[in-house]
Amino acid sequence: MIDVVDVWKSYKSGAREVNALRGVTCHIEKGRFAFIVGPSGSGKSTLLYTLGAVDRPTRGKIVVEGRDLTAMTEAEQNDYRRERVGFIFQSFNLISNLSALENVLIPFLPRGVTAAQRARARDLLSRVGLGDRLDHHPYQLSGGEQQRVAIARALVKDPVLVLADEPTGELDSKSGDEIYRILRELQESSETTLVVVTHDRRFITPQDLVLEIQDGLLAGDDDAEPAGGRRSGADAAG
Repeated sequence: MIDVVDVWKSYKSGAREVNALRGVTCHIEKGRFAFIVGPSGSGKSTLLYTLGAVDRPTRGKIVVEGRDLTAMTEAEQNDYRRERVGFIFQSFNLISNLSALENVLIPFLPRGVTAAQRARARDLLSRVGLGDRLDHHPYQLSGGEQQRVAIARALVKDPVLVLADEPTGELDSKSGDEIYRILRELQESSETTLVVVTHDRRFITPQDLVLEIQDGLLAGDDDAEPAGGRRSGADAAG
């Protein structure tokens, strides 16, 4: 599904060059629930956004479903993000003057919404427990309910990959538990590959793939087998 091969990402900070990623190599199988963990500033979100073609590596290669993201034109990367990837953010990123249903349908608005797409959006909102809140606006929803809308929006286009950046970072523990329950149920039923950046290890199960980042380097766990076949060898269960 996903092969990350010797990926580096460098930024300029004044006269200094900062390496956010330093030769990351890993493999994520199709349909896995994977976590990227590590301290703040370790490169977790940078790796996530390179997987989503939001950020382009300085060097190295990222292959998703046999397609090299790093070789794509900007237009091809835009198509990949729009059609193949769902994003879930810590701050929900809902549009305040749109209803829950309209927020879920945002990926389709530029090209027009079909009846089938509207029906799928309604079904997803029902599956995340918001079937009676379709017409509610974000200010009428709790934080946990807003994140459920964001989950439905990420899944409405039936993506091959869902990327979540600290999806429970602004929620209380009860709401966070509920969000992960929903994510696991939807991921298992759709067999979508889901990659989550988190600081909170309590949501990780023994069956999950864990990629541990420290100072831009991947330690990973015994299940995180790099694309070249060598295992990363660190215990990321922490």
